[in-house]
Amino acid sequence: MQQIHIFSLKTKNTIKGVSHRKLTHTKRIKVKEDKWRSLAIKSNQIKSNLIRNKNNFAAVDQIIKQPNNFQSKMQHQEENVAEETKASVENEQDWANFGDEDIIQHQSSVRSIDADKLPFLSDKEPLSALAAEYQSGSPILLEKIKVLGERYDAIRRTRGDGNCFFRGFMFSYLEHILETQDKAEVDRVKINVEECRKTLQNLGYIDFTFEDFFSLFLEQLDNVLPGSETSISHDELVDRCRDQSVSDYVVMFFRFVTSGEIKRRSDFFEPFILGLTNTTVEQFCKSSVEPMGEESDHVHITALSDALGVAIRVMYLDRSSCDTGGVSVNHHDFLPAAGNLPNPTSDGSTIKDPFITLLYRPGHYDILYPK
Repeated sequence: MQQIHIFSLKTKNTIKGVSHRKLTHTKRIKVKEDKWRSLAIKSNQIKSNLIRNKNNFAAVDQIIKQPNNFQSKMQHQEENVAEETKASVENEQDWANFGDEDIIQHQSSVRSIDADKLPFLSDKEPLSALAAEYQSGSPILLEKIKVLGERYDAIRRTRGDGNCFFRGFMFSYLEHILETQDKAEVDRVKINVEECRKTLQNLGYIDFTFEDFFSLFLEQLDNVLPGSETSISHDELVDRCRDQSVSDYVVMFFRFVTSGEIKRRSDFFEPFILGLTNTTVEQFCKSSVEPMGEESDHVHITALSDALGVAIRVMYLDRSSCDTGGVSVNHHDFLPAAGNLPNPTSDGSTIKDPFITLLYRPGHYDILYPK
């Protein structure tokens, strides 16, 4: 091309037209070369796709040519599924295979599904209804239910939404006041409620964050006493405790009272909290006490009992072994400080058993009624 170019410059005046035609022809050749190059690239891509498809077809063909191997794998998978299904059914039928931690995890997994189907508070049922739940279950639990039946004859269930302890305590306490008409107990607990209010204020809580919850609980106390236009019957108390606008507010009252007591006595509660969650007292109250739906354990029960001065008995229905060799039901009485107890004796205890009794099954609390 360089020689042609030099030659064309020397003969510019004689072969100008010829040079122009050759340059035009060169451009056309270049365009054709570009087109062929593009076609070659596309051809190579098509060949690559064909090779890949061929390999895929070969793999499929290999499987088809070995039907015994293929069927064997499919049969093996079906057998695994069948075995897993059978094991699942057997586990559900045999409660003895479940530990307490397994039951807690199972209840947590179905809580969101079942919670909305149940009222906050059920009707009162004979204790035999509880035994019916375990007819095909653990013999130990059935024996323990028989032992419970020697002292208790009825159960009232609460919704398993993480607030079951507070809902059970709420109804059991208000029901006791309604049935006994114990005005002295109402006056006593009101004094403690006022102390709880001061505790929150001293801790830096703003009044409007908890005032409505306190007011509603005090209103329920007044309503279960006779002699006023707002007095309510037992059926009305049940309805109120099933009303979310009332029940949730009272639960929040208990949660603020519990949180305030834990923070006020942080030195006492801190070792228990570290053992449970490895968090600070402030973090524990913020994440595990004050929010709705957070489950309660012995720290919550102790704090609420101490703050309000109300004794609580918890009966434990679990698979724990019995030291005496026979079947017995463990229980624990949460007794507040002597100064907060109604009618304390000289040794700091009370003569009567706690009038609030809750049944604890792993992850859940219900109300028990003594004979």
